[in-house]
Amino acid sequence: MTTALIIGLSVVIVAADGETPCVLVTRRDGGLAGLPFGTFDPARHRTFELALRGWVREQTGFDLGYVEQLYTFGDRDRETPEATLADAPANARVVSVGYLGLTPDPTKPPEALDARWRGWYSLFPWEDHRNGRPAIIDEVIAPRLSTWAAGNEPRQLRANLAFGLDGQDWIDDRVLERYELLYEAGLVTECARDAGLPLPDVKLGEPMASDHRRILATAMGRLRGKIRYRPVIFELMPERFTLSALQMTCEGILGLKLHKQNFRRALDRTDLVEGTGEMMDRTGGRPAELYRFRREKLRRSAALGITTPAIRRDS
Repeated sequence: MTTALIIGLSVVIVAADGETPCVLVTRRDGGLAGLPFGTFDPARHRTFELALRGWVREQTGFDLGYVEQLYTFGDRDRETPEATLADAPANARVVSVGYLGLTPDPTKPPEALDARWRGWYSLFPWEDHRNGRPAIIDEVIAPRLSTWAAGNEPRQLRANLAFGLDGQDWIDDRVLERYELLYEAGLVTECARDAGLPLPDVKLGEPMASDHRRILATAMGRLRGKIRYRPVIFELMPERFTLSALQMTCEGILGLKLHKQNFRRALDRTDLVEGTGEMMDRTGGRPAELYRFRREKLRRSAALGITTPAIRRDS
């Protein structure tokens, strides 16, 4: 029997709403949040990206700005949103090409469209270390991973490296590795759902439709790593911003507190921002100068990203 191949396009659209990094989601059957997702029709669509931009506008009312290809997700037996398979053969194989989109404007989608912004730490609560190590790691995740890995040293080592256990450092961009470990250990809702097993007794973050939380984890890890070697953080900033707002956005994406003086010294060395001479009034403090991203520098040369000197904490 010939297997039909369907090419789907999914996108993680990220915005920074103050100190909260958000992702644009739509509601799927069953009430679960899902990423904007549509199929590629080679007869109608000239390129993947044009198709992506078109149906994202239809589903969410949102016009994509910065976008880059993320990864191709083609594992056999991937669960796919039912709506995309309504007219597809029963034996269809879906390959999803994932994209990452960034925007400085978390505008509320039109009421007529079932889309909304969702803080990504509600989906990955173990990833936010801005106020110290999340209690969920040591109180919930570590004991369950220890039970899963009992008598299996390679498993325990993977858990230690992924979650910073037993004296290991926390590596912020290993988001996908951590999620896949929890999935393999049967500790996230998606694993039980996909295998037809009883749901875990503790919910580790909000589940998503299909394999969309895995796609989101891939995007989070990519973005956390990329802001250090490319100036993509400025795609999340308005035209004018304070240095405090820039640092807050970096901290939100990384899930880490940054050392203020070291952050600003490192930022000065990049020559990526310049003061505008405009001031913004702040409640309870002195006015703060507004800065702008020197986008012309990016056009002239391969500008580097931002050094992110984190505040050291005892784990």
